[in-house]
Amino acid sequence: MTKTAHYPGILAPAPAAILLARLRWMLVLILAGALAGCGGGSRNVRPAAPAASGNWTHNAPANPAASNSVLMRAISLVGTPYRYGGNTPQSGFDCSGLVNYVYDDMLRKKLPRTSSALAAYQGPKIKPRQLTAGDLVFFGSRGQVSHVGIYVGDGRFVHAPSSGGTVRLDHLDGAYWRDHYSGAKRVID
Repeated sequence: MTKTAHYPGILAPAPAAILLARLRWMLVLILAGALAGCGGGSRNVRPAAPAASGNWTHNAPANPAASNSVLMRAISLVGTPYRYGGNTPQSGFDCSGLVNYVYDDMLRKKLPRTSSALAAYQGPKIKPRQLTAGDLVFFGSRGQVSHVGIYVGDGRFVHAPSSGGTVRLDHLDGAYWRDHYSGAKRVID
């Protein structure tokens, strides 16, 4: 049997699906390696996360096609400059602008504009080991959400970190992200 989207562990995919899934993960790894030196210099740039622990569960999304489109669009924006209030590839992105752009562009889904409003948005809360591609991951401190990213799988997420940086991939196991993780929401129907 085959599925229309490409996720490891979902039935037995056709040979073309296996190749596309491998290419997708190679793209993630290549982009992660290329971005290892990005974002330095500014005191406001959040630190890059260390390598993955390898203990992340692969969970099948309820809507593989929608999850895959969000995942691919988010990854395609890696390297776009950060800009506070930015919400397009041309103007740059802040964290919630990136989320809003990807969901609107791929699914025509309108979401709240700020990270704290996104955290309060309707949708089931997700435990870290239940994350699937396209889920929103939130970070903050003292009970306040101040940052959001899009989960892509294997403990990685795409986000627009802060001034002086670019949209990049980081790992939830990174010391900063692990210590400031405040939860996740599923917004793909």
